[in-house]
Amino acid sequence: MSDAADLLVLENVALTLPSAAGPVEILRGLDVCVAAGERVALVGPSGSGKSSLIAVAAGLEQPSGGRVLLFGQDLARLDEDGRARLRRGRVSLVFQAFHLLPSMTAEENVAAPLEIARAPNAAATARTWLERVGLGERRRHYPHQLSGGEQQRVALARALAPAPALLFADEPTGNLDAANAGRVADMLFDLTAQTGAALVLVTHDERLAARADRAVRLRDGRVADAA
Repeated sequence: MSDAADLLVLENVALTLPSAAGPVEILRGLDVCVAAGERVALVGPSGSGKSSLIAVAAGLEQPSGGRVLLFGQDLARLDEDGRARLRRGRVSLVFQAFHLLPSMTAEENVAAPLEIARAPNAAATARTWLERVGLGERRRHYPHQLSGGEQQRVALARALAPAPALLFADEPTGNLDAANAGRVADMLFDLTAQTGAALVLVTHDERLAARADRAVRLRDGRVADAA
């Protein structure tokens, strides 16, 4: 049952994709809600539909059935440009791969989405967020001059700088060693708590999932448990 405070509502969502062997059911009648400020972990084995759920929830992939409401808007009623406008400044994503622009410094990478959105003081905001993730002194470094953990912290700063209401994080520590994974995880939870952003986190790490307000467990494209 959805609530007026829910930022995200998936109702009976299905996703079927074509393949050489025929149609493949990825998601099968999913019901998931995420409230404002809530941190939700999506857990389950590989192939259970976790990343596909994020793609559908963020409007990057259109479901084959069911309904997705993002900020109260039915995504099926919006075209691609409309979905992009709805996300802008309100939804951010962080992936396992860092997706930093190699020709830009850390500061420029963080400032770029702010400048696209015509936010005031983009460079100053970028510097502030790099300080918050402990990289203020490395703001002029390019991605190839940063470690993997540092690059992911830049990606996290870039995602949070626009002050989104909802952050999707798909295995954000998956490419990092244990020490850097722990540091990025701490920042992810601490900074979303400070900003009030809701978090939808895909993870295989049960310890990381335990830090969320609740976990939604997927199996074979269905919700196996939500607690």
